[in-house]
Amino acid sequence: MNGAIMGVLEIVELVRSGGATAVEITRETLEQIGARNPMLNAFTALRAELALTEAAAVDAARAAGRAPGPLAGVPYAVKNSIDVAGLPTVAGSRIDAARPAAARDAVLVERLRTAGAVCMGALNMDEYAFGFSTQNNHYGPTRNPHALDRIAGGSSGGSAAAVSSGLVPFSLGSDTNGSIRVPAALCGVFGLKPTYGRLSRTGARLFATSLDHMGPLARSVGDIAAVYDVLQGADESDPSCAGRPVEPVSPQLGLGVEGLRIAIADGFAALAMPEATLALDQVASALGVRRRAQLPEVPLARAAATIVTAAEGAELHFRDLATRAAEFDPFTRPLFLAGALVPAAWFVRAQRFRSWWCVTVSRLFRDVDVLLAPATPYPAFRIGQEHVEIEGTRVDASAYLGVFTQPLSFAGLPTLAAPVATIEGLPLGVQLFAAPWREDLVLRVAAAAEACGALLAARPPTLIAEP
Repeated sequence: MNGAIMGVLEIVELVRSGGATAVEITRETLEQIGARNPMLNAFTALRAELALTEAAAVDAARAAGRAPGPLAGVPYAVKNSIDVAGLPTVAGSRIDAARPAAARDAVLVERLRTAGAVCMGALNMDEYAFGFSTQNNHYGPTRNPHALDRIAGGSSGGSAAAVSSGLVPFSLGSDTNGSIRVPAALCGVFGLKPTYGRLSRTGARLFATSLDHMGPLARSVGDIAAVYDVLQGADESDPSCAGRPVEPVSPQLGLGVEGLRIAIADGFAALAMPEATLALDQVASALGVRRRAQLPEVPLARAAATIVTAAEGAELHFRDLATRAAEFDPFTRPLFLAGALVPAAWFVRAQRFRSWWCVTVSRLFRDVDVLLAPATPYPAFRIGQEHVEIEGTRVDASAYLGVFTQPLSFAGLPTLAAPVATIEGLPLGVQLFAAPWREDLVLRVAAAAEACGALLAARPPTLIAEP
């Protein structure tokens, strides 16, 4: 038995049937993490004893004849910007390293615990979520399970690497400009950024208040859907997540794509390596998609999103920037300082453009249901690499990773990064996105593409073997 390599739904069935106990799965998962994490640096903190206590509670519920929960005994881990009771939430920083442990779980962690899932610990990330590579100078870089000399992506790099390598079957991350989708694509797993406001952010350290989303990463569409359904629900303590009803998506995964209007999104005007374009074309071909739809003013949307992100991020850390700037990660410090200097007029204009752009993009969904786009412009680059060359043009290796993800975050659209099965070598992915609140359509199309083999979580060459 290898509980981490097994999928979410497989573990639930195993625990419910009595084929294994939650405690057995948790112990094995802790052993796997102990053996493999030193290679990856995905985890920054473990909660072994508390995890075993949670697992024992699942087993006790089953033994007493009570329902053990829809995620009974499933191990998982969370990005270290999300509160887990008993662990300090340092968000990849040194400044907050001395913070006391969280007194209570974030709302999403509490919902997972109620559902029977077992939290194993906290995962590495870019400092305060500002980055696309998880090359953290305080805690070390997280390494890509497919090539240990390459980045895992970011800022939820630990979340993606832990799932890709089989340390846990799912994880939680956060996404401001692509921080779930970029590492999911580079590590060859699925990563869901739901609609802005769909999932609670209570108990999470935010990066940019008007752009932050929480979401799951896993190795199959069914597993993503099962976790997402548990995470849903209004949260009055989070004004962005107050009042939205639960809308389960799992029952809709097998409906297929008949009758759905699917198109390839044009308008990014972005450089990309041929492999990224090929990945998109393969998925479109498998789904029989020939239609194209033009996104308006995408480069301006990315520019405006950059201004809003930098300004909001700097505002949250303004006091520390003024008094403790030297303690920031050398990578994020200049980014936050630049954000602190954004003129108010730029910020206001960016927000005005955002209002126009969201309305304009929403009109596309009168004629299409789901759109396809690349996830990243190239596969994972080497740790420490500063630039990538595409068609003779040199780009910033880390910053340019968000060229396809950032505009979709700006509009708050539900978006899934999905791994393409047939690309040789390092993983790549595509994005599937739809109108706000239509996660059901995104996951339904992804399930159809997965069923025909166009989408499939990539298996790392060495790390998924028994240690």
